[in-house]
Amino acid sequence: MAESSAAGAARRRPPCGRVRRTAPGPDDTRDDATCANSTRPPHLRRRGARPVSGYRDFTHRTAARGTVLRTSGTRERRSHLTAPRVPTVGIDIGGTKVMAGVVDADGVILEKVRTETPDKSKSPKVVEDTICELVLDLSDRHDVHAVGIGAAGWVDADRSKVLFAPHLAWRNEPLRDALSARLAVPVLVDNDANTAAWAEWRFGAGRGEDHLVMITLGTGIGGAILEDGRVKRGKFGVAGEFGHMQVVPGGHRCPCGNRGCWEQYSSGNALVREARELAAADSPVAHTLIDRVGGSVPDITGPLITELAREGDPMCVELFQDIGQWLGIGIANLAAALDPSCFVIGGGVSAADDLLIGPARDAFRRHLTGRGYRPEAKITRAELGPEAGMVGAADLARLVARRFRRANRRRVERHERYERYAQALRNSTSVRPPQES
Repeated sequence: MAESSAAGAARRRPPCGRVRRTAPGPDDTRDDATCANSTRPPHLRRRGARPVSGYRDFTHRTAARGTVLRTSGTRERRSHLTAPRVPTVGIDIGGTKVMAGVVDADGVILEKVRTETPDKSKSPKVVEDTICELVLDLSDRHDVHAVGIGAAGWVDADRSKVLFAPHLAWRNEPLRDALSARLAVPVLVDNDANTAAWAEWRFGAGRGEDHLVMITLGTGIGGAILEDGRVKRGKFGVAGEFGHMQVVPGGHRCPCGNRGCWEQYSSGNALVREARELAAADSPVAHTLIDRVGGSVPDITGPLITELAREGDPMCVELFQDIGQWLGIGIANLAAALDPSCFVIGGGVSAADDLLIGPARDAFRRHLTGRGYRPEAKITRAELGPEAGMVGAADLARLVARRFRRANRRRVERHERYERYAQALRNSTSVRPPQES
């Protein structure tokens, strides 16, 4: 009877994909730290690190807010009240710089490092090498559990490939899989404007807003749409590419291949281009700028123009008025199409603050459809500054770490369960009496 019971138990396999959760028995000596260390790569383990039992401490000091992510075809609800409170690395990849930082669960940057973006004429692997170097450098001093990347380009709906990056050499680049294999930790890839918008909604100027549009002014223009706490990525993952809306047919050539894109008139590139053209023409209004760079036109940069504008240089102030007006015109068009409650302006150019935002608000009011008969959306500067993309990428990566840990735990439990059934089957066959011939 005992033999037949054991054989019957062995034959009753568990339903596919279903795992029964049981309380740990007296022989179960594993702890959370042991389980976590078994899945953590040695090169990213910090000696003396706090046990990962902290995953179970889910108290959150910030406002309680449900987090909702959209993935390809499905809706996944993830609450930051239940996300692991562990530091993660966020990386912001722009046209001129790569910035990486360790960010905690409250959006506080614990440490950050920065380097120049490799020349886009080189292999995409060079950028991957740069990312890995930054992550490994930070992992020497911090316990890295996941990596989030905000890339300046089109990212597919699965958030695994960079489909097209005008300012980099990426074309259908499988960035997530390549970096996951090299770093041996979960990696999330998203558009840099999406990560910046997420950070502002979670920790910055977008708190409490149900319908938010983020516009990032850097080398180009990025954009993101958040509605009811969801990042709207579109069917193919490339929603929010506002910078490539055509505003001047036949205008300035854009790196995307078209002419007259919005970012050619309201971005860091537009600001520097106009200043250099005036300086190269030896315009009388540009003498202050020319003197500051010693006559070297290529040394004219966006931060220098911003500095002179703050000092009251008439030409630099006028340059910001020009790109601010183009910014306001574009925002008015977006308001007609999307009707958000708030526009958050971020990116490096937004450091000019009212020199840029003031003219943008004026142009927005002049060009807004139905002005005077509709509520006017708020236009505000991002609170997190140029670190917003990095903070948002790290915060989204925290959810990936949670998913990865849960999936790994289920995989281990499933393996152990089948091992027990296999052992029971072996035991039942080993005691079976020989058949009579």
